Amino acid sequence: MRAVIQRVAEAAVCIDGAEVGRIGPGLLVLLGCAGEDDHSDVDWLVGKIVRMRIFADAAGKMNRSVADIGGGILCVSQFTLHASTRKGNRPSFIGAAAGDRAMALYTECCERLEQQLGRPIATGRFAADMQVALVNDGPVTICIDSRNRE
Repeated sequence: MRAVIQRVAEAAVCIDGAEVGRIGPGLLVLLGCAGEDDHSDVDWLVGKIVRMRIFADAAGKMNRSVADIGGGILCVSQFTLHASTRKGNRPSFIGAAAGDRAMALYTECCERLEQQLGRPIATGRFAADMQVALVNDGPVTICIDSRNRE
């Protein structure tokens, strides 16, 4: 699983002009699932997202997590995170999980985020054409991959 994690002052997602999810300060998570991903990838990724210390403490150092600050999470599925641009100029998405499998992993990830955060999160809608708006705070943007755990 790949995630682009953005620390935001606020973020929202709309579908067909209607807002379906909004958060104030917290994390916007763009999530892509690969064909070989499984429950262990979900476990690792969710733990990293909820515990990642990228919010300022009283001294101004990035030392607090989204859970520590009582922040929100907006999780949006994005299969294009598994684009391969190795050959030619048209990206290939062959590495992305098939629809049913990806939806199950995305749903599991959102449920686990809620469990570990201890409150509901906001989401987009799987496979929908979405418009995402955000105010990036910092900016702080971090990319993580459960297959490349660095």
